[in-house]
Amino acid sequence: MPQNLGKQLAVFLRKQRGEQTYAKFSRKVGLPPSTLFRLENAQQSITLDRLELILQRLKVTLSNIFPVR
Repeated sequence: MPQNLGKQLAVFLRKQRGEQTYAKFSRKVGLPPSTLFRLENAQQSITLDRLELILQRLKVTLSNIFPVR
């Protein structure tokens, strides 16, 4: 994943998590807390399957994470 897309995902996830703990938010998005932490810090790439899971669980579209410029 290009660095700028990873950073966009990281910012989106941090905003969505807000004040929730990693444990609580990870249950909501269906990912382990450690994976969520690494994604929020742009330290891990994401598979399309996991990205799709996040989109479904948060009820958002791809353009919510990666807006067209």
